[in-house]
Amino acid sequence: MQADDLTTPFDWHRIWWSETEPPLFLLEVAFRCIVTYLLIIATMRITGRRQVKQLSLFELSIILALGSAAGDAMFYPDVPLLHILVVFVVVVALYLLFNRLTEVYPKFSDWLEGKPVCLLADGVIVKKALDGQNLTQKELFGELRQQQVEHLGQVHKIYLEATGDISVFFFPDEQMRPGLPVFPEVIARAKQAIEQTGSYACSTCGHVERLEPASQHACLNCEEDTWVLTCATKRIT
Repeated sequence: MQADDLTTPFDWHRIWWSETEPPLFLLEVAFRCIVTYLLIIATMRITGRRQVKQLSLFELSIILALGSAAGDAMFYPDVPLLHILVVFVVVVALYLLFNRLTEVYPKFSDWLEGKPVCLLADGVIVKKALDGQNLTQKELFGELRQQQVEHLGQVHKIYLEATGDISVFFFPDEQMRPGLPVFPEVIARAKQAIEQTGSYACSTCGHVERLEPASQHACLNCEEDTWVLTCATKRIT
């Protein structure tokens, strides 16, 4: 490499001005931004008004693809706007086609967008389902605390929806049972040795057992061996 080919750091002329394009090209950049921005707005009007958290993986991939295409068209002089228009038309057509296929073929919808997964049933975490998702117990408990949940005994079912949202269904007060507290400071105090007889919840899955003092107990549900005392408070709404 020749010494002249090396980039000079903090070359303010290079940083602010193109070495190959005239200053008037800035007006073309502004025009390209207007056109691509209007294309994005039109596309979003077609695909609906969902919030980012409600987007499926397919819809999010479309947004990323359109964003990349729009970004290139905004300031690269060798990217014709007609090419970008074709990209937008094809991507929107695919969106509409795939939406139709998901309505006609439920299995295709499950493959494309995912399907709801039960993460908790009757106060006990479905550990295999939780491990199969990109979600930790800490994150799950954080979601529950935001919904004023104190312990898993208050919760009948939890579903991870295809959009990534978590749906929580509660027991009526008369059906509530003791459960694993969701407070991090309580989980941090989980112990292997049981010092007194009582109702204990497995700190990993929430399975509840009545345990006697002993050096160690294995959970009948997940075979882990750390426990915390259960909580039985009613949910305050």
